[in-house]
Amino acid sequence: MMSTRRAYTVRYRTPENTTLESCFYATDAFQARLLAMEFNRYIQDHPNRIDRIVSESPR
Repeated sequence: MMSTRRAYTVRYRTPENTTLESCFYATDAFQARLLAMEFNRYIQDHPNRIDRIVSESPR
């Protein structure tokens, strides 16, 4: 069985406390977090700066 991927927005804060967002297609919020860490060096170095992960797709 193939898992359905949904659009997730990962919101994080920079050192200047600016809010930025990145979007990923993932099977769940945890995978979206892992993808954000893989593709964004700042998030990889500072994973606790993620303050929100939201599914943008209706269930």
